[in-house]
Amino acid sequence: MKALLATCALAVTFGASLTGTAQSYPSRPITIVVPFSAGGPTDTLARIMSEPMRKSLGQIVVVDNTTGAGGTIATGRVVRAAPDGYMVSIGHWGTHVVNGAYYSLPFNLLTDFEPVAMIASNPQVIVSKLAVPAKNLKELIPWINANQDKILIGTGGVGGASHMAGIYFLNRIGAKLQFVPYRGGAPALQALLAGEIDLYVTQVSSAVAHTRAAKIRAYAVTAPTRQEAAPEIPTVDEAGLPGLHTAVWHGIWVPKATPRDIVMKLNAAIVETLADAAVRQRFADLGQEIPVREQQTPEALFAHHKAEIDKWWPMIKAAGLKAE
Repeated sequence: MKALLATCALAVTFGASLTGTAQSYPSRPITIVVPFSAGGPTDTLARIMSEPMRKSLGQIVVVDNTTGAGGTIATGRVVRAAPDGYMVSIGHWGTHVVNGAYYSLPFNLLTDFEPVAMIASNPQVIVSKLAVPAKNLKELIPWINANQDKILIGTGGVGGASHMAGIYFLNRIGAKLQFVPYRGGAPALQALLAGEIDLYVTQVSSAVAHTRAAKIRAYAVTAPTRQEAAPEIPTVDEAGLPGLHTAVWHGIWVPKATPRDIVMKLNAAIVETLADAAVRQRFADLGQEIPVREQQTPEALFAHHKAEIDKWWPMIKAAGLKAE
């Protein structure tokens, strides 16, 4: 009986400790772990959100870039973190969907995280250096097929979103090119601007300023409708490759078993941040579409995350795509 009472007392104490932790959260800085280098799309979103979230939560929000292995190093770091809400994962379709089929991960991308909120969605765009002679997608496809042994296509990391979208594009047109991986989207884009690679499939948000400045050429966005941030770029359906739809959606997660109260405090801060007029304008300028309020819940992120895994994993595995 004494042992039973002691066990019950310990359980009550532990439960009270968790409740107290959730009630006092946050009491110190929060770290958003970005899986790519500074200057890329994911990093940009995290930095736009960090200051409004600081105001909402009353604590500093630090952005930490942990790069490598297509984002798996960063996601693994958050999985192993204490489930206390102080280390947060920001990621996207590549890091939290594609990587699960590309890599043999020691964790489950769907069940080893607690979803917090979806924050944005951004289609991709097929771009090239200006020296490529093709002026539109219908000219680009035969040019690629005629020069497969000469063309270099960049990626923001092996197994990342740009790599997957590039493979999907090449599979559709029946071509094989040499991929050149970089440690993040920003270095890959710089390589394209410098003429080191010929092609790149990246997010509209990272390319639009350079396409408008006529530093690189855009062929089509991988979406069924034109984008408000870049209405001058045709869709793949309009340009001659219907159905090549991919979108890099971003979400925020915390480690599994993070108390629900903490998850909801983070969610409330994100919802408040996404409602901020200045944040919405900056997202729009980058071509990022903020989900409607009903889609900003943890449950909505989980449902979308699972649906994307169910859609993409069979396709990736059927094609035999694996990290190099």
